[in-house]
Amino acid sequence: MSIAVAKVVAQALELSSSQRAFVAEKLLESLDVDEMPELSPKWKEEVRRRCDEVDQGKVELLDAQAVFSRAYDSLK
Repeated sequence: MSIAVAKVVAQALELSSSQRAFVAEKLLESLDVDEMPELSPKWKEEVRRRCDEVDQGKVELLDAQAVFSRAYDSLK
């Protein structure tokens, strides 16, 4: 990490929690991209395969909240 980055981080950590949240939000917004990169042929095939499995009822779909709860519980 460069000295400039270390200084920015150190200064940011001195801010109040609401100010840090604002800075974090702005930094995350700056990472948003307007265009999605093109998927490779292998990934396109994988997406098609998974969609087919869902359409054919070969896989069980889970509620996201249930998955997150189970994941958080496993960390305890």
